[in-house]
Amino acid sequence: MPPPAPHEEFEAADGEAYKYAEHEPKLAEFLCSFHSDDLRRILLHPESTLHFPLVIDFAELLDFDPGLAKILYNDPKGFLPAFDIAAQGAQSEVLRILRKGEALGNPDELRPAAVQKGFVHVRVNVCGSPLEFPESSPSIGKVRVKHRGILLTLKGTVIRSGGVKMIEGEREYQCRKCNHRFPCYPELEAGNRITLPASCPSMRSKGCQSASFQLIGDSITCHDYQEIKIQESVQLLDVGSIPRSMPVILMDDLVDLVKAGDDVIVTGILSAKWSSDVKDVRCNLDPMFIANYVRRTNELKSGIDIPEEIIKDFELFWAENRATPLEGRNKILKGICPQIFGLFTVKLAVALTLIGGVQHVDPSGTKVRGEPHMLLVGDPGTGKSQFLKFAAKLSNRSVITTGLGSTSAGLTVTAVKDGGEWMLEAGALVLADGGLCCIDEFDSMREHDRTTIHEAMEQQTISVAKAGLVTTLSTRTTVFGATNPKGQYDSNESLSVNTTLSGPLLSRFDIVLVLLDKKNPKLDGIISSHILAQSTKAEENKASDAAVKSTQPLGIKEWTLPCLRRYIHYVKQRFKPVLTKEAESVISGYYQLQRRDGTHNAARTTVRMLESLIRLAQAHARLMFRNEVTRLDAIAAILCIESSMTTSAIIDGDGNALNSNFQENPDQEYIKEEQKIRDKLGDYLY
Repeated sequence: MPPPAPHEEFEAADGEAYKYAEHEPKLAEFLCSFHSDDLRRILLHPESTLHFPLVIDFAELLDFDPGLAKILYNDPKGFLPAFDIAAQGAQSEVLRILRKGEALGNPDELRPAAVQKGFVHVRVNVCGSPLEFPESSPSIGKVRVKHRGILLTLKGTVIRSGGVKMIEGEREYQCRKCNHRFPCYPELEAGNRITLPASCPSMRSKGCQSASFQLIGDSITCHDYQEIKIQESVQLLDVGSIPRSMPVILMDDLVDLVKAGDDVIVTGILSAKWSSDVKDVRCNLDPMFIANYVRRTNELKSGIDIPEEIIKDFELFWAENRATPLEGRNKILKGICPQIFGLFTVKLAVALTLIGGVQHVDPSGTKVRGEPHMLLVGDPGTGKSQFLKFAAKLSNRSVITTGLGSTSAGLTVTAVKDGGEWMLEAGALVLADGGLCCIDEFDSMREHDRTTIHEAMEQQTISVAKAGLVTTLSTRTTVFGATNPKGQYDSNESLSVNTTLSGPLLSRFDIVLVLLDKKNPKLDGIISSHILAQSTKAEENKASDAAVKSTQPLGIKEWTLPCLRRYIHYVKQRFKPVLTKEAESVISGYYQLQRRDGTHNAARTTVRMLESLIRLAQAHARLMFRNEVTRLDAIAAILCIESSMTTSAIIDGDGNALNSNFQENPDQEYIKEEQKIRDKLGDYLY
């Protein structure tokens, strides 16, 4: 229910006095005590804005007066209007203090003209309060009738955003018999219809029983109105569960705060509305959520809690491996898809792709993405889908789809018609904004559908012009694709011919690894032994779980999935690596060498390859727990790029990443690789 006009005395339609009027002085005292600065800011704000939010913390109200906090939780629909009226009283008190300071000539109190604002809406932030517990903050799929009417908090992703409309919030009527004036408020639950009282609500001793009323001209108050739809996070669901959604109503200052793809926390009231009247169809009550406060959490997408003890374990781990850093790095990489034997290059590439580099913005405002993209090209049964699923588990926000079941609209954004109005509904790339988008069976996508993601991968935006809706949405996501070669992979042909993917699309992938299932009796025996040993190891882990949980070991003994998730999130947040002169020399020399030869892959010898090298080197520095990019990081990035090529003069092998295994002494092998690269680059180094 919209709040009443602040200058009017609130009077219920049935003639009873407003039941929470006695709490208004206490609420005004709370606002003056905790939010006087916010009230001053509102009073001194220019008149260009009609509605002003006043955000309060539920935890502060709970400390100030637990009784008021309990009423707010149990009956927010009736109590929030009292808060809005109390905000007017608090405004008057702060305004009196401001004018008193001006009268005394206090220079600290001299401000522009302070004017009391007519529409101040109290918004309740439940962050850090008991209302974050599951009972009052359930997932969208677990919202039930018992949650109706209380102050509820929902978390989700905006998948649909409607246009801003104008909706009637109040109108005033006058009794034809006694001339008594009273306000009427439309009910959102009934399609915003106004129901007039059965008799005059006059409070006189001799009640007026008239039922004839007339609308007072120019008494209609309207509000801005917008409908959005939020969907619960896929990462919080059980296997096989379908993500549920909830329509949310935004009003006044809340409209246009969010767009499709945004992560939000919405606090409000669960209600229901009748479905539209259709002949011979039963009317149902559809749930809807009337928002009181909306908070975008795009910068807080992780949802990963990292205790101080875990951070100390990370630091201790690298302190123990300071003498052999590459051996320490390989210990981390072995935790990625441990069920798959070997494939060192793929696991390193997955780690670098998930960690990513640092976004660069030049003085003109042009952005160079920091998120790498990766493509696996391989024969069936080489573990491509396993890596995709494991990467999705490692990422704090991920969307998995298949090329066969995805269209350009499903990947980007689609225009849908809802209630006679066109709305934009976010696709996979928009929903994965700030996270990872895994596309399996990439080759099954139609050519037209592939071209639509060019802008999303490089510029990290999607420009939309559909059904009269013209906008730009963010897609700051990492794309991890997997595809099968077209028939038998031919090493003599280019990657574009083997995969039927166009050169411009391939050039947007920073790492392209080829996995070919070739016969190797020695390797086949090792792999079969590894697979058979997995079941025995799983039973041993179950037996030792109780002992592991009972004691807290010092340091990191094994890089499990939760530990890897925390580590990747931590290094992305903490480190912003910068290139050293040695790293710049190696990267520049390698780029010039590739430009001179230009025989490996024409699509990869462009400036994009140079940007890919920088991104991968920064990601490797983060992986190594450093804030600067050294020569080692640059060489690791070069080895990843070389692994993407069919033939390489720097690394040994035939371009088949399936044969790459973990080395026994990686730090000693690095010295050999470094010397080989220095000899190859020669005069290009400076």
